Amino acid sequence: MELRHLRYFIVVAEEENVTRAAARLHVAQPSLSRQIRDMEDELAVPLFDHASRTVRLNEAGRHFLTEAREVVARFELAIRSVRDFADGQEGELHVGYAPSLTTKILPQALREFQLERPRKRVRLHDLSTEEMLAGLRDRSLNAALLVKPSNPSLDGLVFSEIIRYRPCVAMPLSHPLSTGTEVGVEALADEPFVAYSRSDYPEHHVWFEQIFRGAKSPRIHAEYDSSTSLIASIESGCGLAMVQEGFESLSGARLAIRVVQGAGEAAFSFGVACRKDDASNATRKFVAAALATAAPALPAPVNMND
Repeated sequence: MELRHLRYFIVVAEEENVTRAAARLHVAQPSLSRQIRDMEDELAVPLFDHASRTVRLNEAGRHFLTEAREVVARFELAIRSVRDFADGQEGELHVGYAPSLTTKILPQALREFQLERPRKRVRLHDLSTEEMLAGLRDRSLNAALLVKPSNPSLDGLVFSEIIRYRPCVAMPLSHPLSTGTEVGVEALADEPFVAYSRSDYPEHHVWFEQIFRGAKSPRIHAEYDSSTSLIASIESGCGLAMVQEGFESLSGARLAIRVVQGAGEAAFSFGVACRKDDASNATRKFVAAALATAAPALPAPVNMND
């Protein structure tokens, strides 16, 4: 018995006439009659009371009609579901992100994406840059919002820039350097610094070195694996930290964020990455939604002591 037999049976049951059912199904009447008889023979149960001009369901036929409709409906649902899945309408999209760098980008990108794919569930993964690159390669991630890695690390991936962040320094509100809106590189040379861990965020340390290139570089006294820990360390007076503009949206009024004067060349690229061989519509839509958040550089941090 095949699915078409169930479809034929349902139409004959609804029409109570083989000729009308055959016309509706666009099949020959003798062929339809034969297939209904074959189905009854296979079931070894009569489903119709056959009269001269009509065929009406008997009690077994009425029971089987309910079951047949459920089977056909379930099959059609499965077809729609797999087509939606293939088109990126359903299922899950896995996205890696760096919380401290996506406070303004990610919410906008998600809103835009959900308008396009309302039935697609986005699962977010708070990961380090190295973990995001690994996730893209092993296909556990579809896309990642991250600092642009080195060219060798981008092998097999596509990176698209969303924004370039200028260097800023984060410090306690009581720090003497917090009184202005900018801080010179030279003024930071003798300050203690804290940073993200080198093992998880190697690009942060490369950036740190770029900022102080040609000047005396401060010593990093401690490393942390999250923005929460970094903020707490700065607030408690353990040291200053190099952060990107816009970091105040994460730290709030707990810290003073000041632009580093003379370090404009050390602005770093932040964007979205995916695999070159990912042809998924959903991935392309998310990348487009992330790129749509691109805007002019964020305004200079506000002097919170003013």
